[in-house]
Order: sequence, then structure tokens, then C-alpha cells
Amino acid sequence: MVNENGNENDGSIAEPLGRRSVFFYGVGHMLNDITSACWFTYLLLFLTDIGLSPRDAAIVMLSGQVADGFATVFSGELIDRFGHFKIWHFGGTFLVAISFSSVFGGCLLCKILGIDSLTMQTIGYSIFAAIFNVGWAATQVSHMSMVNCMTSNSTSRVALASCRNAFTMVANLTLYAIALVVFSLDHAKTAVNIKNQYRMIAYSAIFIGCCFVGIFLIGTKEPSLKRQSLCLNYTKISWAHWFKKLLYYQVALVYMLTRLVTNVSQALLAFYVINDLQMNQSSKALVPAIIYISSFFVSVILQEIKWTGWRLKVFFTAGAVLWIFSGAGIFILPSNLHNFMYLLSVTTGVANALMTVTGISMESILVGEDLDGCAFVYGSLSFLDKMSCGIALYILESYQVSPFVVDSVTGCHDIRGCQSLTRYGSGLIPAVCAFLGALVTYTIDIHETPVKKTLAEPLLA
Repeated sequence: MVNENGNENDGSIAEPLGRRSVFFYGVGHMLNDITSACWFTYLLLFLTDIGLSPRDAAIVMLSGQVADGFATVFSGELIDRFGHFKIWHFGGTFLVAISFSSVFGGCLLCKILGIDSLTMQTIGYSIFAAIFNVGWAATQVSHMSMVNCMTSNSTSRVALASCRNAFTMVANLTLYAIALVVFSLDHAKTAVNIKNQYRMIAYSAIFIGCCFVGIFLIGTKEPSLKRQSLCLNYTKISWAHWFKKLLYYQVALVYMLTRLVTNVSQALLAFYVINDLQMNQSSKALVPAIIYISSFFVSVILQEIKWTGWRLKVFFTAGAVLWIFSGAGIFILPSNLHNFMYLLSVTTGVANALMTVTGISMESILVGEDLDGCAFVYGSLSFLDKMSCGIALYILESYQVSPFVVDSVTGCHDIRGCQSLTRYGSGLIPAVCAFLGALVTYTIDIHETPVKKTLAEPLLA
């Protein structure tokens, strides 16, 4: 059969993929996921622990977020045009591994130049933070874009995405397991020992992630030229096409607010449990691990649901309401009741899963059958996500030296003295974003929009 562009239609692209193919694809994002978990959970804490000011630490984070945002858009456009997904994936993986080890392994630029001032450390860490996020974006976009070119079978596409999401959870739990062991065994006090702690965590994460990336590169075939032509040679859709759609702005707002909820709260969580709640060092790994375990189980359940537009709105709103209550609890919880944080971790994980799964599904509704424009949609929304999270964290960290910050020695025993910026960033601000996300979702008209069907058989069976 020949399609309208004169390309021979490879019928095998519609055949369902085997479990081996799904598995090999699903592990391809492990390095990105395990380094991302470390990045958002520990970067700011690591940088401030080794002597950088909160504002300088936020500059490092912001430089990475800005680089990630622009790299995601440009990578998506280039991959849309030229394909060669595995080459992009390998190149991005190389940058991630090298730069990530240079961020948590110490200031490489300072060692090269022989200058160890705080300004030079900020510049050095910012450069490698930007390189890390450029590589991260190239790997992410190439890995996501492969799905539509590997198969046109809708069930297989859902299986590929679900397997990737499952290994995202595995990556996060692996990172927190490593961190739990390191923080429990090594009670670092000096800057040198703290660097050794995080260097051990970073090197372990890179090794494990690269092993899984190797499995992906060996086990996953590059989509053939015929399949790439089927995926890439549609009539080009102008960017203006999306800007004329009200749904684009609504979904963009929902996605941005969802990412603000999850990323901002995650980035400040370690500060919160150590400084505000006065929990032990192992809680820096245990609390986020509980959040991700809760998210994992809820995500597995959600993948078996047959989605409709109405159900997406209901489940997103339920997640938002649950986050509002969780955020309120985080904001007011005094340190003498810090054990309640474990319960709040469960509700936070459930809320994160509900909002994230349904928020991403709304992106699929926006794209619909306009496959040629999917890279722009995902890229532009990711750009909005990266920039908003980077700016929000920069603003919060810039005021971390405020007199309202809780004394890290005495903690917070009375709620009347608990208005630290960390509490605002970990609880109140994400709760407000969840509320706004629910309001925007209410205005979206997707009641009759068909959504991808559930898997024919459970992925994790």
C-alpha cells in the first residue's frame, strides 16, 4: 500500500509490540529520571550546605531550568524534522552523565582555573547545570518522540508510555534508597564530607542509569526510514494553529500549575523536613520515597481506567482538593508533631499522581490526531513548565535569608511562629496552584472528547 505522499506503507507499524520491545523502550529514560529525582530533591540543599547562599543556589537551578526550556523546544523541532532518535538519545545521555557528575562531584571550573571563590563556584555550577539540562532535554524529547514512530497501534503506544512511567517510579525509588543508605551511614558535618555524600549518591545514580540506557540502546531498534517517513512526512502544521485554540492555553495553564505543585514542593521538601520539622537526616530520603511509592501504586491503578474527558476533570479535581488539604497540613504542622509528615507524604503522593496523570492526558487530548505538531505542543508546554518552576524557586530562595525564616536550631514548636518561606514553598504555594489548576480544569470543555483506551492486558502483570 502506498500513502498519499508516495511512501510505501509498512503494515507492520500497526502490529502490537511485544513485551520485550515495550520493556527495552521503557528503561531508556532511567538515567534522566534518576538524575532528575536527585536534581530537584537535593540540588538546592547540597549547594547551600557547601557554602553557597540561597540566592546563588537558586541562580544555579534557574540557569539549568532556562537551558532546559529552550533546549526542549529546539530539540523537538530538530527531531521532528530529521529523526535519528537514538543518536539524539545517546548524545543527550553523554552530556547528562558528564555534567551531572561535575555538579555533584565538585566545581570542575574552579579546579581548572584554581579559583575557589563563591562567585566562581556559582558560575561553574551554573555552566554544568545548563549543560546537564540541555542533555536531559535532548534525551527526553528523543525518547518521547520515538513512540509514534515505533508503532501506530494505540494499545502499544499506551503500553510504551505506561512502561516508561513505571520505570520513572523505579528510578525515583532507587535514588531515594541510595540516599537513605548514604544519609543513615554517613552523618556528614563538614563541607568536604557533605560533598563526598552527594558524590557517592550521584556516581551511583549515573552508573545505574547508564546500565539501563545501555539496555535501551541495544534492545531498541531505530525506527526504519519507512516508519520515520510515516511519522515525519505529514503536512506541516504552523505554530499559529495552536495559538488560535483556546484549549491550548487552558491545557498549558493546567500543566504549568501541575508542575509547579510537584516540582516546587519537591525542591524544598528536604529543607522543610530538616530545618522546619527537625527530623533526622534519613528523612531527606524516606519522606520523598513514601511520596513516590504512593504515586506509583496510584499510577498503576489509573492506567487500568478507561478515560473520558469527564473522568479526567473529576480525577484532576480530586487530586487538586487532596493537595490543598495536604498543603495546608504541611504549612501548619509543628515540629513536635513531625511524625504526621509520613501520613501527609502518602496523601501528597496520591495527589501528585492524580494531577500528573490526568494533566498529561489533557495534552494528548489537545494534540488529538495532529501528530505532526505534537513536538511543538509538548516542547512549548515543557518550556513553560521549566521557566515557571525556575523563576518560582529563584524568587523563594532569594528571600530565604528573610528574618521570617525559622531558626534551624529551635525548629517550629508553635504554629504562630511557623511562617517560614520553606513552609510557604512546600505547602501553601503548591496548594494555591492546585486550587487554580482545578478552576481552569472546570472551564475546559472536554466532556465528549475520546481518550486513548486502556491496555488490553495489565502492563505490570
